Amino acid sequence: MALEGIHHITAITGDADTVVDFYGRVLGLRLVKQTVNFDDPTAYHLYFGAEDGATGSVLTFFEYPGAAPGLPGEGMIHSITWRVASDEALDFWQARLRDAEMSVLRGEGRLEFRDPEGLACELVVDESGEAPLTASFAEVPLEFALQGFAGVRAYAREPQLSEPLLTALGFTESGDDGRWLLKGERRSATLRYDDPPLDSPRPGAGTVHHVAWSAADDAELGACAEKANAAGSRATPIIDRDYFHAVYFREPSGVLFEVASRDIGFTVDEPEDELGRSLKLPQQFEQHREQIEQKLAPLTNPRADG
Repeated sequence: MALEGIHHITAITGDADTVVDFYGRVLGLRLVKQTVNFDDPTAYHLYFGAEDGATGSVLTFFEYPGAAPGLPGEGMIHSITWRVASDEALDFWQARLRDAEMSVLRGEGRLEFRDPEGLACELVVDESGEAPLTASFAEVPLEFALQGFAGVRAYAREPQLSEPLLTALGFTESGDDGRWLLKGERRSATLRYDDPPLDSPRPGAGTVHHVAWSAADDAELGACAEKANAAGSRATPIIDRDYFHAVYFREPSGVLFEVASRDIGFTVDEPEDELGRSLKLPQQFEQHREQIEQKLAPLTNPRADG
């Protein structure tokens, strides 16, 4: 069974309220889950995506309050690409982003912009024929809504080093522009390598932490870990993240890969109509809820009233 494109993408923010406003209000994504960082329960881990939190649509953020701006470089994802339905959708987003005082760059079948912390984003007209993964938000007509991820772009000085591992995981070369395609039965996504800038990479606010590819279950996770280890990467054991199980490893170009299972989902601890409305804690932190809530800044959820 082939991996089904992207499961989720995780980035870093210095201000949770800023990303809730931008991704939840301006881009119209649903705040699917409010939870905390497994390694630091005093910091938010926020998930945004389609109405049902479908894999292939979810962008998550680790919040490190006050984090300095980062700078993507070699071995890092530097841009996220979403699908939209049409050129008319690009027209809508061009106007909406400019109304939000964002700079945009329009090209043939695409629109480029940066989020408030500098994370590079791109919208492209979808030609995949795959089911759209949309959120329902009053300010964004459904026909113009974001439809899930098309792919990511990364910096690599010697991307050919990654070829054996990507091939083992099921990626195929797509053209001669450094683009690789990961296509399952229902969903696909691309990974493209670009020449890195001269500046040294600096993780921080506005940068991508990792990209997660979509596996069916633990058996497929185990198989991917074996392939990663055979290709010279060091995969972690399978880790329980409550909403999915995952393994992590750096591919040879330095990009942090996660492979995450899609057999659990975000409704495991709250029904779909309540997704994202309240703070959900990993079981090991529930006994400390009062102290954790005191340290987390309140969020203004654009969906709070509907």
